[in-house]
Amino acid sequence: MKQILVFGHKNPDTDSICSAISFAELKNAQGVNVIPCRLGNVSKETQFALNHFGAEAPLFIENVNADENGKKEVILVDHNEKAQTADGIESAKILEVVDHHKFALTTDEPLKITADTVGCTCTLIYRLFKQAGITPSKKAAGLMMSAIISDTLLFKSPTCTPEDVEAVKELSKICGEENYEDYGMKLLIEGTSLSDKTPEEIITIDMKEFDMNGKKVAVAQVNTVDVAGLLNTQAELEAAMNSMSEKSNYDLFVLVITDIIKAGSYVLTVGTCPELVEKAFNVKLENKTAWLEGVVSRKKQVVPFMLTASQNQ
Repeated sequence: MKQILVFGHKNPDTDSICSAISFAELKNAQGVNVIPCRLGNVSKETQFALNHFGAEAPLFIENVNADENGKKEVILVDHNEKAQTADGIESAKILEVVDHHKFALTTDEPLKITADTVGCTCTLIYRLFKQAGITPSKKAAGLMMSAIISDTLLFKSPTCTPEDVEAVKELSKICGEENYEDYGMKLLIEGTSLSDKTPEEIITIDMKEFDMNGKKVAVAQVNTVDVAGLLNTQAELEAAMNSMSEKSNYDLFVLVITDIIKAGSYVLTVGTCPELVEKAFNVKLENKTAWLEGVVSRKKQVVPFMLTASQNQ
């Protein structure tokens, strides 16, 4: 039986890794030979969840180029945009997509799509488990719970829906971690530890590329409980952002530094069109930074406003 590869986006976050693992479990339970994969390194937060629930990181792959066996068959989870997916995707056959982001996918053939406006891809995957009448293993349940907690910042993000909350409550019972709030805070704090990261690593922990009205824009996000400490390294962060912008031809690089305690974010910008950020959020950048009160979601509170601002320029 031919193996199908399932993977999340580049620079994978907890949802990207855990959705690949859990969806592979579901598909294999349904008799489909699926291998969970990843397109980048595992973050400290994700590793905490993997260790806690006794799971191994998915197989690392560099591309999905065709080989002697022909086209590779793939399933995309937690993403669908070409810039965020595996190199060589043009030569692969996309069978299915499970995602909670905006869609920018075009394919030559029909495919199955599961998408909804929930806070986490793993919420959709748990829905698919229930629709199939299959109970996830304790491991998969714990990983899906972890991903939902991570993506919704323990329900503080505006992307969080009642379905996300209910999924965490149900999954916590399956995995035996019923004090999910205590576990969730430990998970988030683990993910905010940046002391061992270089500036280059910090800006690529969770970075995505976007086309904004012809401008190539990178938007990276890090969660922390020590914003001041991170801003003390602003010069080093700017140097890393400028270097990557030059290498990748970004017109603008935005680093969103989210304070998980205050539930807001600083933005740090470098590039040729910082006015895009000022216009999007009605702020004035000072020393290339601005505080965005209540902004914690890149998907719902950052990218859409920047896209609108770029179209109105």
